Amino acid sequence: MHTRPLTDIKVVELSGIGPTPYAGQLLADLGAQVTRITRPGAFNLPVENRGKTSLELDLKSDTGRNTVLDMLPETHIVFEGNRPGVMEKLGLGPKNCHKINPALIYGRMTGWGQNGPWAGKAGHDINFIGLTGTLHAMGDSDRPPSLPLNFVGDYGGGSQFLVIGILAALLEVEKTGKGCVIDAAIIDGTFSMMGIVYSLDHLGMWSKERGHNLLDGSRPFYRCYQTKDGGFMAVGCLEPKFFAEMLKALKLDGQIYGDQNDPALWQNQTRLLSDIFARETRTHWEALFENSDACVTPVLNYQEAPNHPHNQARKSHKTRNGSVHPAVAPRFS
Repeated sequence: MHTRPLTDIKVVELSGIGPTPYAGQLLADLGAQVTRITRPGAFNLPVENRGKTSLELDLKSDTGRNTVLDMLPETHIVFEGNRPGVMEKLGLGPKNCHKINPALIYGRMTGWGQNGPWAGKAGHDINFIGLTGTLHAMGDSDRPPSLPLNFVGDYGGGSQFLVIGILAALLEVEKTGKGCVIDAAIIDGTFSMMGIVYSLDHLGMWSKERGHNLLDGSRPFYRCYQTKDGGFMAVGCLEPKFFAEMLKALKLDGQIYGDQNDPALWQNQTRLLSDIFARETRTHWEALFENSDACVTPVLNYQEAPNHPHNQARKSHKTRNGSVHPAVAPRFS
C-alpha cells in the first residue's frame, strides 16, 4: 500500500469555519497528523474533520494557550482562520510561535488578506468573490448573479491556495530550515483563478456582460437543458468534432441547424435544443449519449452522484459511521 505523502507531518489546526476545516481535511487526507483545536461545544463536521484528532481548548485561557505552545516543538504546520490580529491578542501569533519553533510553517486564512483597508472587515464567500469580479460573471443576464455555493471562494480561492502554500513551504523548510508565514487570502486565490477571464478579455473573447460569454451559458452548445421529467442534461460540445457528434446523435442536419459559432443563430438554436431535450426523459438522453463523445451528460444531484456507474467504478464515495464521504483526492499509485 502506498504511504500517503504527508505521513509523519504534524499539523495544528486552530479550527474555524468554512475554508479552515476543509484545508485541514485535505492535509489529513494526504496523511498528515492533524490535531484540531476547537472551542468547547464546537460543531463537528464528519467529512471535514475526518482523520483528525480533536482537542477542546479555550484559547483565551492560560491553560489553553500554553497547551498549544507546548505542542509546537514537534509541530511542522500551524494554521488559523481568524481576522488579522486575533491570534496576536491570544499570544499565539507567528512571532510567539516562531520563538519556540523557527522552522514552523504558519498559515493564515482570511477573506480580505492580512493588510488593506478591508483587512479587519467581516465577510463571507459571497462577499469575497463579489469583490473579485467572479460573482458578477455567473448566471443569466436578466437576473442577479448566481451563487456557486461556497466552492469558488472558500474552498477554491481559500482552502486550496492555503494548502498549495503549505506544500511549497514544506519544500522550502527542507532546503533552509526556516519557517514562514503564509498569507492566504480568499480574494487573492480567486483572482488567480480569474486569469482565464483576463486572458480571453485581452483576446477580445470576453465581455463584462453576464450571460454573453463562452462559458457562462450563452452558447447553445455550452449550457444545460431541461428534460421531460424535470431533469437536466449538460451540453458541453465546445470543439467542432464534439459538436458534430451531438448533431449526429440528435439526428440534426448541420445545414439546417446552422453554423455553430454564428451569434445571430444562437437564440433559435437554443430554442431548438430546448424543445428537443424537453421531449424525452433524462434517462432517455443518458442512454442515447452513453457511448458518445458529444460531451452531453446528465446533471446529477448529490445523492444520485455516488450511484452513477462511473463513480461507483472509481469508488468515489465511502460510508463512514453512517455518513457519506467523498473519496480522498488526488490519488497516489
